Amino acid sequence: MRLRDYIALGWDQLRRRKVVTLLCVMGIAIGSASIVVALAFGESISHYSTKQMSYYLKTDEITIMNNSSGSGSGQTSAVDDFGITKQKLNLIKSLPHVKTAASFERIGNLQFVADDTKTGYLDITATDLGTLTDFGFEYQQGAPIDQDNVIVLSYTATVGLRDRQTSLTDAARRQQAQLEQDVIQGREQPPIVPYPLYRKQIRLLKTVNMADGTSRTLEFPVRVVAIEKRAENMSDRAVFFSQKTAYISPGLARQIREAEAAVSGKSPGSLEAESHFDNVTVKVDQAANVAETDKLIQSLKLRTMNNLSRQESMSKEFVIVRIIFGGAGLFILFVASISIIVAMTMSTHQRRRQIGIMKVLGANLGQIRNMFVVESALLGVMGGLAGILFAYWVIWGINVILIKTNSTGSGDAEILFISFWILPLGLFFAMLTGIMSGIFPAIKASRTDALTAIKRE
Repeated sequence: MRLRDYIALGWDQLRRRKVVTLLCVMGIAIGSASIVVALAFGESISHYSTKQMSYYLKTDEITIMNNSSGSGSGQTSAVDDFGITKQKLNLIKSLPHVKTAASFERIGNLQFVADDTKTGYLDITATDLGTLTDFGFEYQQGAPIDQDNVIVLSYTATVGLRDRQTSLTDAARRQQAQLEQDVIQGREQPPIVPYPLYRKQIRLLKTVNMADGTSRTLEFPVRVVAIEKRAENMSDRAVFFSQKTAYISPGLARQIREAEAAVSGKSPGSLEAESHFDNVTVKVDQAANVAETDKLIQSLKLRTMNNLSRQESMSKEFVIVRIIFGGAGLFILFVASISIIVAMTMSTHQRRRQIGIMKVLGANLGQIRNMFVVESALLGVMGGLAGILFAYWVIWGINVILIKTNSTGSGDAEILFISFWILPLGLFFAMLTGIMSGIFPAIKASRTDALTAIKRE
């Protein structure tokens, strides 16, 4: 008999036993859908977590520490540090796979005044403003420009400003303390409204201690050219208590240092150092090229740091998650296979006369076994196809719920997804389950005594 003949016989038997066939197909469909959904969950979680790791851990970035400034966390090289120079920075920018590199110098916490009425504090960092976009900065208003008299503010820097005239009074302090307490305890508050600072000129204030024990306040007027975008789903409480950050150009940072040195009477020789970098951050085109780029930077006698070790350890944990989800799906598929064994065994018992007649007409044991195995395989294929459709419906429903509740905090239109490689794998396991479940009934059918079966029937 040819395979086509086995399929025709099997399909005819499945049509005759519609109820049993439907129950078996439902069992296989549920099992195969479970394994497809389980693998999709594992794949989606891994993809989403990798995306979040890349965003928060900056796995495509390398940090170069200047001298002994900070040890940080992550993977740090054991190369002796000879300091970052402008020549080395330019050389790093020309390395393969390097998208951009920028130096960062922390200026400190400076007070600022806006419109002569509002005041606040900013944690200011000096860097090449033109590179901020390359490092993933997004802007709600404006865009950074390469000038020395400009400043880029975080969204949080536009909230929580105090009135300059009343900020020092006891009443204002009590009101501010009460507001902070209300926010901490989650009491109902009006929505936080940012103060309009875009395109306005603000004054940075830096207090310098003089040699005679007095102090003097230096002012540096700057224009706000960009305000960072507020993070998605960032609560008002988070906005209220987050760090108020800002970025200025290295040229303005040098002006601040020179003005401070002139007022305080410090020797200008300290300003002649080649760089004032705290660290340099290198953006690599792909996380896979970080290790190679890191070695090239270390060859310049620089101390580097990256998060490759964290990414590798977390990737191993995600493999375990995939195995757990896949194992759960296989267990459900195994339970579903029991229904096929029961159904095919009952079919064998009910078809003893048919089997006896086939043996009398010359059918051998192998042909009878193949007939039952092909019949079971057809059940597996039908159940697998139905399971794939059911899995897509389940994933679609979960996506709708997640998007409506916005529980992930991401803007993705599709949170869970089914990769293409999962579909043939789910169909394979469904078909394999059908075949394996039909082996025992097939063997039992082939051992049926023909004369006894015909006489009993």
